[in-house]
Amino acid sequence: MSLDKILAISGKPGLYELKTQTRSGFLAESLLDGKRLSVSIRHNVSVLSEIAIYTFTEEVPLREIFKKIQEKENGEQAISHKESKNKLEAYFSEVLPDYDEDRVYVSDMKKVIHWYNILQAKGMNDFSEPEEDKASEEEE
Repeated sequence: MSLDKILAISGKPGLYELKTQTRSGFLAESLLDGKRLSVSIRHNVSVLSEIAIYTFTEEVPLREIFKKIQEKENGEQAISHKESKNKLEAYFSEVLPDYDEDRVYVSDMKKVIHWYNILQAKGMNDFSEPEEDKASEEEE
C-alpha cells in the first residue's frame, strides 16, 4: 500500500488508512486499533506521501527516510520513539546525516520513528515511489 492512503490526523494518536469519501469528509481506520473514524473538513490531516524532512540542501520525502530506516534496521522495528532526546538525535543523524537541526525538532523525529514502527508492524513496508510518479518523472 502506498503512503498516499496513510494519514496523520492532528490530535489523534497513530496513523490512519483512508477508507472512503463521505459527503462531509471521509472515513479513516486506525492502524493501531482498527477503529473507524469519520474525519471532517475541520480536522487537520496530513497525507504521509506529502510530508518531507528538511536537510541543508533539500527536502527529503518521508518515503525515502522510511527506506533508509528500513535498510538500517534490515526491515525490523526501529528504536522506540520514547527514547531520550540524545538517542533520538543520534539515531536520526545515522539515518539522515544532513538533516537541518534548526528546523527538524525532536518531536518530528519521534513522529517519523513512531510512524515507521507502526507501518512496519502492519507489514506496510513498501516505500517505493508510486508508479504514476515514476512515469511523470521519466516524461520530464
